[in-house]
This record gives sequence, structure tokens and C-alpha cells, in this order.
Amino acid sequence: MITGQNYLASYATSSENSKGRIFPESESPTRSAFQRDRDRIIHCSTFRRLKHKTQVFVYHEGDYYRTRLTHSIEVAQIARSISRYLRLNEDLAEALALAHDFGHTAFGHAGEDAMSLCMENYGGFDHNAQSLRLVTTLEKRYGAFDGLNLTWETLEGLAKHNGPLAKSAIDHRSPPKNLPWALRELLPKLDLEIHTFAGPEAQVAAISDDIAYNNHDVDDGLRAGLFKLDELAEVSFVGDMIDEVNDLYPNIEEGVIIHELIRRLINVMVEDLLAESQSRIKRLNIKSVEDVRAAGESVIALSDEMAACDKELKQFLTTKMYRHPKVKRMGTKGKKVVTDLFNLYIEEPECMPFEWAGLADGSNSNKTARVVADFIAGMTDRFALREHRKLFDISDIEI
Repeated sequence: MITGQNYLASYATSSENSKGRIFPESESPTRSAFQRDRDRIIHCSTFRRLKHKTQVFVYHEGDYYRTRLTHSIEVAQIARSISRYLRLNEDLAEALALAHDFGHTAFGHAGEDAMSLCMENYGGFDHNAQSLRLVTTLEKRYGAFDGLNLTWETLEGLAKHNGPLAKSAIDHRSPPKNLPWALRELLPKLDLEIHTFAGPEAQVAAISDDIAYNNHDVDDGLRAGLFKLDELAEVSFVGDMIDEVNDLYPNIEEGVIIHELIRRLINVMVEDLLAESQSRIKRLNIKSVEDVRAAGESVIALSDEMAACDKELKQFLTTKMYRHPKVKRMGTKGKKVVTDLFNLYIEEPECMPFEWAGLADGSNSNKTARVVADFIAGMTDRFALREHRKLFDISDIEI
């Protein structure tokens, strides 16, 4: 077998020592288990739909803004770079980066907020848990099983994208009711040890997500005219970099200034992350993957100083971008579309396509709510808008 494992650090995740898959399979003679996970993720329909799912701007706002797909590819690039330097498993980190946003609804976080409210009395909705549901149940591609049958390590990383999900060990056969229902459904089949931290590659993917969306939201926000470079310069460490770019390249056009700034911001965050993570690995005496899981804190992390800078940048983006009237208006419309569709489908499930309506068991039941949530969560922005128009615009007679 071609494994490429020889360069890995002792605390990296080796595909040869994987805890396996829910449904046992013969492994590939040419690809490691995590390469195979990545390839299954790339080839599935959920991955393709990310092309038309909102990052911040609804897809039709312009061709230059990030979508969930381009964001996921950028996260994967950062995750691979970090993993290579730290001698972690790049294939596992890439697989997690590419799949981490699978469970997001249309219209970004606004759509998820609406879905969470709609599902409040039906077990709740969480996009990380929905990602797991997609790759374990909803994707229909193989004759032997539903889902993609990914490895334990990939499923663990998706579940723990935001850290441990329980304060202490639980009986996975009887998951606590405070967990999202999609996760409660999976745990009896597979103990993901949700009380521990994720492995190192999952931690890399999670913080690469943070680095990517912060800096790329700066890029998109500037290009959309939601704020100006002069306003961004008020963020202390960002202002210093803008000055550096202007000193090095006087009189260049603004688009080039923006790109030079973004690449510097990403580089300084990644370099800080590498230094801090190496320091933590040494301080915590990390020798194995299990040491990472049992460390009691994130092993892959920014320094306190850079974390404070990152927080300042997030606060700026929250004020200037995420709460900008244009973005809020889009979000409000997205929430209405999701809410309207949910309320109609749960009352009249026969309004869904036949293959979905056939899974429901009547109006307003828990089962129907989950079918409706699965259907809506899988929609792209444009499909959701088209369905809403067909169902609620009386001037549109399309059937």
C-alpha cells in the first residue's frame, strides 16, 4: 500500500492505525484511508452544492465573493500548509477542511439561525451535527451503505469542530438530550468520545477555518465597499500592515493593496499558530494522538497575543460587515425564505418533492420536521429562492 506515513510526527494521526469505518471495507492499494475520505468528500453532491451556498453574500451578489465552496478550498489550503510544517496528516486535515461546512443551510448563518428556531421543538438544529448526518446517512452513492462511510477520525473531527461536546465521558448508547438530534442519532452506532478534544488534524482544520474566514471576509468586505481601508486601519495590528504595504508599494491601486494586506494577515497568523502549537506540544509533552485528545486544552492554537488581535478583527467585522444594513437585509430575507418553507412543508409535506414527501409521516410530527430540516438544509441559495417563489408568489404559475 502507498501510505506516505513515514514523515509523520509521533503525535500525528496515521491512517494505518485508523479506528476504521462503520461498515468494514477493503482499503485501497493506492490511497490511504484518509485520501479515500477526501476523495469521497470531493465527489459527493453535497460538496458540489457548496458552490451556490452563501458565505456572507448571497450567490447572485457577485462572482468575486466567497461561497461556501471557495471558502472550503481556501481552508483546505491553509490546513495542508500547517499540517505539513507540523508533520501532521495532510490528507485528514484536508478532508476535514473540505467537509466542515457541509451542514450549513442556504443563506449562511442567518439561514442556520432560522432553521434552529424552526427546529426548537423538534430536537434542534446544528450545522456540525448536520454535516455528520449528510456523510453518514443522507448521501446515497453506494450499494453497500448509506452515506460516505468515512473513517472514525474524519467523523470525530467533524463532530468536534468546535471542541469537546461533553464535560465528561458519556454512555454513547444513551446520548444526553442536550446534544443535537443528528448527533444523538449517530452516537449509538459509533462512539466518537465526545468528551475529549479532537485529534491534531481536526484542530488544524478548525483554526484554519477561523483564519480563512476572518481574512477573506476582510477581503470581500473591502471589495464590496462595506468599509474602507482607512476604517480597517483602526484595527491596531492591521493598520501597521497597511502602512507597510503603502511604504513598499506607493501609488499602487487599491485592489493590489488589499491582496498584499490579506496575504500578510494570513501569514502572520499562520506563523504565530505554528510557533504557539510547537510550544504547547513541548509544554504538554505531547507524544501521541491520544495525548492530544487528553490534553485538556487545544494543542493547535494561536498565542494569547494573536488571539487578542484576532478578537479585535472579529469585533471590527461584526460591526462593519455582519451588521451592515446590506448584509442584514440579505440575512432577513434569507431567514424569511427558510422559515416560510419550513412552516409550509411541515404542515403540508406533500409540497416537497415526491422522494422527500414519502419519508414524512404526516403534519407537524417529529419525523416530518427532521425530513423537512434535511431537505431545506441541503438547498442552495438559488434553489431555496426558486422554491419559495413557486410556492408563495401567486403570479408564478410554474409547477
